[in-house]
Amino acid sequence: MFLNANFTLVAIVAGIVVIGVLIFVHELGHFLAAKSVGIAVLRFSFGLGPRTPIGIQIGETDYCLSWIPFGGFVKMAGIEEFEEGAAGALEGGLAAEGRGIPPERTFDAKPLWARIVVIGAGVTMNALFAVLVYAALAGTYGTPVDTVTTVGAVDTTALPAGAAALKTLRPGDRIVRVDGDTVTSWHDVQRALLLASGARIRIELAGRAEPVVIDVPHEESPARAKVADALTPLQPAVIGEILPGRPAEAAGLQSRDSVVAAGGEPILSWDSLVRVIQASPGRTPSLVVERAGRRVALTVVPSPTPVRDPATGAERTVGKIGAGPFVPVRRFGIVGAVGQGVRQTVQTAGLILYTLKGLVTGQISARDIGGPILVGQMAGEMAQLGLANFLAFIALFSVDLAILNLLPIPVLDGGHLVFLLIEGVRRRPLSLAQRQRWTQIGFFVLVGIMALALANDVLRLFH
Repeated sequence: MFLNANFTLVAIVAGIVVIGVLIFVHELGHFLAAKSVGIAVLRFSFGLGPRTPIGIQIGETDYCLSWIPFGGFVKMAGIEEFEEGAAGALEGGLAAEGRGIPPERTFDAKPLWARIVVIGAGVTMNALFAVLVYAALAGTYGTPVDTVTTVGAVDTTALPAGAAALKTLRPGDRIVRVDGDTVTSWHDVQRALLLASGARIRIELAGRAEPVVIDVPHEESPARAKVADALTPLQPAVIGEILPGRPAEAAGLQSRDSVVAAGGEPILSWDSLVRVIQASPGRTPSLVVERAGRRVALTVVPSPTPVRDPATGAERTVGKIGAGPFVPVRRFGIVGAVGQGVRQTVQTAGLILYTLKGLVTGQISARDIGGPILVGQMAGEMAQLGLANFLAFIALFSVDLAILNLLPIPVLDGGHLVFLLIEGVRRRPLSLAQRQRWTQIGFFVLVGIMALALANDVLRLFH
């Protein structure tokens, strides 16, 4: 019970940090852009809805907390006039601070290009923030060197229809091409399996005359994901990161230890070590490791950990020791780190767009949508794995926030941009009544999504 309570506290604190930082970054983008083009900013709020008593007035801007703990907003003079009713209430209703602002300092008085810049500044700031975080991680910690295309194991328990041929793969098989494209890393392998355009995917292996052919349509995103998840790369059983306070540390394992035997079985790969550890919750499998040219015998007690079986959905208990595999890293200078930050941000955006496509087409269930509770849980898990993992999660969520805000839903930035683009094409804005009508619709769509996400979060807590 204490461990669960402790984890809940970590999740709450980590979730607040993640959401708070990213809301601040996003709204700071709008704030700075508005100020730079001379728009009066009436309110800078964490949270939505009516203002709480917590806040401070500095100049013309009210910096405050609002009652609904989702998102935040920057209220600019002039933009509030068509956000009446429920949608306007989401951003605290009409701001009394707006009275007396000169007309030339209102949002609608500015040229179209300036308004587009202001509305797009939030997502731009989130994207730049992600680049900065990924670049800092690449410069400080380096990035994993991924040159493996050799199969370590195949999980045959959850293969989708049409992928049975994967059962013929054996540990040590090296993948050289997928659908005719040469692969040089495991990332290449997984990307090719997920994004191959045709239904039939040819996997060519070194030393085999005939390819392995599977038949999984591109439209079936969850099935493609199962194919990618079923394959794991061949990694040597060398200890890398060791989490403090976990069984690996208590047993005396050290980074760079090479595990040669576990539970009396020879260990040839990281996957074979994981199998032995997971099968021994609460027991004491002996380990033999090579360390500095000599062999050392150790005893470890894997912690019983409940997990959900991907094939059946049933919960089972496995052993975990709190250690990860050693992965060589490449370190970068300033220029290289920034380039790596850009590449990582683009790759993350591609993954999020792929997921959104699956939600829109119905290939991914709406039950997978998560809200603030899920964010807190994931943030807590990443925080317990160390600073680098936590920062990487913040960067990923920053990209996620940027893309979601670009959805063409009135109330979100994407909806405002649609209004402005229509104005650019028509040479005149939509009427006030039209904007109000679409904004009200967008409000109810957004509330529905928020309610679904929160309901999914609550259901997960009881599973």
